[in-house]
Amino acid sequence: MNTSDIMQLSDKYVMHTYGRIAMAPVRGEGTLLWDAEGRAYLDFVAGIAVNCLGHCHPAVVRAIQEQAARLMHVSNLYYIEPQARLAEILVENSCADRAFFCNSGAEANEGAIKLARKWAKKQHGPDRYEIITAENSFHGRTLAAITATGQPKYQKYFEPLPPGFKYVPFNDLDALAGAVGPHTCAIMLEPVQGESGVRPAAAEYLSGVRELCDRNGLLLIFDEVQCGLGRTGKFLAYQHYGVEPDIFTLAKALGGGFPIGALLAKEQVAGAFAPGDHASTFGGNPLACAAGLAAMQTIVNGGVLENCNRVGAYFKEKLHELAGKYSFIREVRGMGLMLGMELAMPGGDIVNRCRERGLLINCANNTVLRIVPPLIITNADVDRALEIIDGVLREQQA
Repeated sequence: MNTSDIMQLSDKYVMHTYGRIAMAPVRGEGTLLWDAEGRAYLDFVAGIAVNCLGHCHPAVVRAIQEQAARLMHVSNLYYIEPQARLAEILVENSCADRAFFCNSGAEANEGAIKLARKWAKKQHGPDRYEIITAENSFHGRTLAAITATGQPKYQKYFEPLPPGFKYVPFNDLDALAGAVGPHTCAIMLEPVQGESGVRPAAAEYLSGVRELCDRNGLLLIFDEVQCGLGRTGKFLAYQHYGVEPDIFTLAKALGGGFPIGALLAKEQVAGAFAPGDHASTFGGNPLACAAGLAAMQTIVNGGVLENCNRVGAYFKEKLHELAGKYSFIREVRGMGLMLGMELAMPGGDIVNRCRERGLLINCANNTVLRIVPPLIITNADVDRALEIIDGVLREQQA
């Protein structure tokens, strides 16, 4: 099928929940993606930070093939070896003691909300249920997750929303402290806000949030669905700050392209869950966990973090150079290979023109060019991308 055929079939049979680009990818390898007509693109969207090792990384492909031929699904009625091994590598490389597996970031955040509320009720009584999140945050598309998300545009038409959430400005410790009340049980934050335009937390802010939680008997939840698992140059983004959460959530990069999510917690918090409190039919199945284990072993042991730091620093420096050339670039920000370039105008047209020249990037929050490429990119890949971006921006300024 060509792109037109695929578009027509999709438009006829698939629900219209996405504003899709007129492009139909059919094959990927490493940093490259090919459409149905055989045109290659340098992919710096990476499935929105999912394809951390690029497309079809050999270790992940091999793990999926071997596991699919052996055992795909048995349910959590039984012990599952790939699940236990994936939990081990996540725990051993984090502050957590236990993991729960699901299928997506939204599910992971739902689990975090449930765990926090049960822990608080056991520790403090039935009136502790409220969770404070940040304005412009994004925590997923399920009903509780969009309620936790501090952006009204995602909540419109889905009211009434579940009660028990408050929102405060990001990076404003005074506002957060002022929002804590007798019903508060947890604070839930992204160390780097992704969907709102790549906005890192200030170091003094996160350390202050940790102190605030400790002082008031609250849990600290970090949503690392987008910023975790090597994206910022460390295995987890919170490790840049020297601040440990009580609970954190993962997805996106966890399966190296295969769907899987996870909720992790310290022992004293994880212990609040008992058999029957939470579950997922497909969560932690052998196939997804085999993919996740291969991806995590590669990130931890394959020099991926070092590459992310090195190439990310080079990329950020070059983006700052572009900001010096074009007055409509307001700010360059980010960590590792989670980068954002904020413009003084909408960025959608720039994204489209980059795609026409063979580069895939993304626009977040209307004005921020979000760049979340595979963590395996090279300086040469960056140079090629910058040549395209620079050419498009030069036309924009003319």
